[in-house]
Amino acid sequence: MPPSDPLLDLAVRAARAGGVELTDRFGAPATGISRKSSPTDLVSDADRASESAIVGMLRAERPDDAVIAEEGAASGGNSGVRWLVDPLDGTTNYLWGIPQWCVSVAAHDRAGARVGVVHDPLRDETFTALRGAGAWHGERRLEVRRPPAIAEALVGTGFNYAREERARQAARLRALLPAVRDLRRLGAAALDLAWVAAGRLDAYFETGLAPWDWAAGDLLVREAGGVVHEIDSHDGGPSLILAGPGDLATTIAGLLKDDV
Repeated sequence: MPPSDPLLDLAVRAARAGGVELTDRFGAPATGISRKSSPTDLVSDADRASESAIVGMLRAERPDDAVIAEEGAASGGNSGVRWLVDPLDGTTNYLWGIPQWCVSVAAHDRAGARVGVVHDPLRDETFTALRGAGAWHGERRLEVRRPPAIAEALVGTGFNYAREERARQAARLRALLPAVRDLRRLGAAALDLAWVAAGRLDAYFETGLAPWDWAAGDLLVREAGGVVHEIDSHDGGPSLILAGPGDLATTIAGLLKDDV
């Protein structure tokens, strides 16, 4: 049975509240679109509405916790608990009507990551993890897939918004693509990580992720028996996040090491 925990229960309810805001707006003409880090890095009123619903619930029930959210909501706290919120991971997919996006909510305490929730509103799938108690999809406990060889691995990735980093990512694809079964670029990092935990992807890697992008997925993968590495760039670029079963992650890291 999935574990019960007050922080995890709150994270699930908050993620679902954000999901309601998103599904209510999905497919309608987008409003309030603006750009963030680059002309292709977009935010809309849907992101803001989801964040408001999530952060409002967290602050109402846990006023002494710290909160960091992608679209700017932030507050300090003195409880030792810090929430990391991505109210809409996969904004470009969302705005183009592509049904591959999610809500990500994680909580850290003084010992590190404690709970992680990735909620896919359109499929009504909620992936949850509690430190030391496993990762779950509904009543099913999750376990990373262990392909017998890298040549049989289905690997997910994502692309940065900065042109310079996208060029570096293209070099990594040239190094990895001939070695694996295939690559998938689905467009929502948190959901990619949840799918690694669920065995739908064998591994996942991407550079330039923000903490809220991978905080919940990180715990999901670890609690499903996998590893998550944060690999620093050797030339000052953004670090690379690599997730999967330990042996496969080690092999992929070896293939990518000259291009990180």
